[in-house]
Amino acid sequence: MFHFHRLLRNVSGLQHVTILQNALSAAQKHQQHQQRQQFGSSTREKLRRVLVVSKLTRLEFEKIREEQLSDESLEQKIRDRGTDYDAIKYYHHLHKDVEQKVVRSFQQHGIEVQVVNRITIHKDALQWADLIVPIGGDGTFLLAAGRASPFFLSNGKKTPVVGFNSDPRRSEGRLMLPKQYSTQVDEAIRRMIAKDFRWMHRSRIRTTLVGAATTERPSPMDLHEFHSQPVEHKEVMSTVPNGKSRILPYLALNEVFIGEMLSARVSHLHLRIDSSETITKTKSSGLCVSTGTGSTSWLTSMNRLSTNNVKDLLEIVRKRTGPGSTLDTIDPESVSQEYNDNLVFAPDDPRLCYSIREQICVGVWPNPKGLESRGYAKEIFVKSRCVDASLVIDGSIAYNFNDGARALLEVYPEDSLLTIDMDD
Repeated sequence: MFHFHRLLRNVSGLQHVTILQNALSAAQKHQQHQQRQQFGSSTREKLRRVLVVSKLTRLEFEKIREEQLSDESLEQKIRDRGTDYDAIKYYHHLHKDVEQKVVRSFQQHGIEVQVVNRITIHKDALQWADLIVPIGGDGTFLLAAGRASPFFLSNGKKTPVVGFNSDPRRSEGRLMLPKQYSTQVDEAIRRMIAKDFRWMHRSRIRTTLVGAATTERPSPMDLHEFHSQPVEHKEVMSTVPNGKSRILPYLALNEVFIGEMLSARVSHLHLRIDSSETITKTKSSGLCVSTGTGSTSWLTSMNRLSTNNVKDLLEIVRKRTGPGSTLDTIDPESVSQEYNDNLVFAPDDPRLCYSIREQICVGVWPNPKGLESRGYAKEIFVKSRCVDASLVIDGSIAYNFNDGARALLEVYPEDSLLTIDMDD
């Protein structure tokens, strides 16, 4: 708000009243403008501006990469290398049909729409929008959520993100609206405008680089196959008791992975969990730190227990307990399913779940002993002893994380992603 005492200094009488009224009017207009910018900040706010983040299809990528070729020449080149051009074209049109339906439906309700993709997305469009609507799969949702980080946007805005799955038959789309809304687009948008849904917060991981090396501006890379070049970004500087720190602008909705870029090379990482004074030296295939949202994805995949694993374990126990054991009544498949279901935790859970991938547990490793390969934490400190490693946010944005690099991974309530739940 405005500082009225500064305006009133050195004036008197009626001037006080006039200046105060003008200042109040300006403040009210400023506040109304700010509210219009933030759909979801108040139950009275209306949806006016939507930014659609479109999946960059394979066909679009091929046209960008071979922009000098005509459509006919491009088709022939794709066919000559043995790629199914007809499938590429079919799925391109499948996605675009859903996108056009979403754009048209919003416009029919008098809502202004802009459309961007992985390459054309930019800060001005993100700051302009009341609502960000990715159309594609979970990868497109993660792209939109990552670029909509309040650290990335100069005004610190927190904009809701709500996605449509453009290919529900082939894509699970766990982050998107339920699959029926891929065909019931008008109904989904009607519910959004009427606010017939539940607001939902998804925890995200804040990554802070710590130490002298943070004085060097880290250059993030977009690892996506369609756009492997430096991306627009903005760092936030702050100080910590042991020196400089740099908060990375991208918040991880799914997970942060730290490890050697060459997958066959062992990752040497030093870990400290929560407030423990013990730093554990590890050798592994990398570290995955997941949110509740990401627990349905990579975290579950790397820790999944198969039905055959359960059968083998039951057979070992059966040999030790002898004949007539009640183990014969246990269904291995149901045990496997229950174990895997328990790997998943709530999207708004403030905890981190870490998983040390293929941890070497022979000889002196880990050093000291006792650190489990998987567990929960409030914060995790990581120091690299790697040769050519990266810190990767949501499988897309990567920062160099070589020998001596240090990072602190945490969850803050104010960093959570605002989205909606229509799962009746």
